[in-house]
Amino acid sequence: MKLRILYHGNCFDGVSSAAIFTKFYTAKIHPGAEVAYTPTMHRAGNAFDREQFDGDENAIVDFKYCPDDRLTWWFDHHQSAFLSPEDEAHFNADKSGKKFLDIHSKSCAEFIARIAREKFDWEDPSLVELVEWAHIIDGALYESPAQCVELRSSALKLMQVIEGEKDPDFVAKIIRMLTEKSLDEIIESPEIKAKLEPILEQHWKTAEIIKERAISERGVVNFDLIGTGIEGYNKFIPYYYHPEVTYVVSVSQSSFRTKISVGSNPWAPRPRTHNIAEICERYGGGGHAVVGAVSLMPEEVELGRQYAREIIEELQFAD
Repeated sequence: MKLRILYHGNCFDGVSSAAIFTKFYTAKIHPGAEVAYTPTMHRAGNAFDREQFDGDENAIVDFKYCPDDRLTWWFDHHQSAFLSPEDEAHFNADKSGKKFLDIHSKSCAEFIARIAREKFDWEDPSLVELVEWAHIIDGALYESPAQCVELRSSALKLMQVIEGEKDPDFVAKIIRMLTEKSLDEIIESPEIKAKLEPILEQHWKTAEIIKERAISERGVVNFDLIGTGIEGYNKFIPYYYHPEVTYVVSVSQSSFRTKISVGSNPWAPRPRTHNIAEICERYGGGGHAVVGAVSLMPEEVELGRQYAREIIEELQFAD
């Protein structure tokens, strides 16, 4: 029996969701099942590679819905969970009792743990810490920008490794470790320590580049990372240096996309008034009310910059 889990790649909540669903599935549904993992990333057009559904059962956690008959399990908590009204109708017509959506859940990991408890009478006390941290990290429920930028806890250090790791096989190893060990034990393992040191060094270099490039005006801080080689960054760095803003908009580029990232400051002195998911959806992206993104083709840098300027103008305060 083979289970294929597609999870939101380079995301602490996505990885945690994969680990929690693995423990639930192998304990309650098919003990002894072989489990394989595939990271799924937002790309231009958001199309799924249907060939990824190669298991006897297939699951998607913390990512968009796919109306494929081979999809057995689905858990998501994003407002932008469907690529089309047809996809949403397909989900609503499903009677399997194995596909779930809750856009009010702060994390998908917490959502999966709750569904497993309420609908399948299963819970694992060893997962409490992981669920709590996924809830904090994906819900941006930090005490301050410093807590998540200075990375003092094991969970936040592991988050940085997950976000920066390019080898999906190594991330799959982290998922399996999360099913067996505590966060402190994982961070102390030699293989994670070896990964962490250069990632932390790059984290602070990235922070300095963002500090140099950031422009704060009328409640929005924005910066352009094109040409820096930086594909991703800790989303709270902008608020670490600019606590006065309500929103952040950035443009970055990787091998598979040009990305416009849009976020809101949980500690903003002036509260958020826009639904970021709705703004991003107009450009083909999506997310949550408080954070979202738009993915374009890698070569569409100027279009990405144009979209970013339009979003910045929409978010800026009039006074």
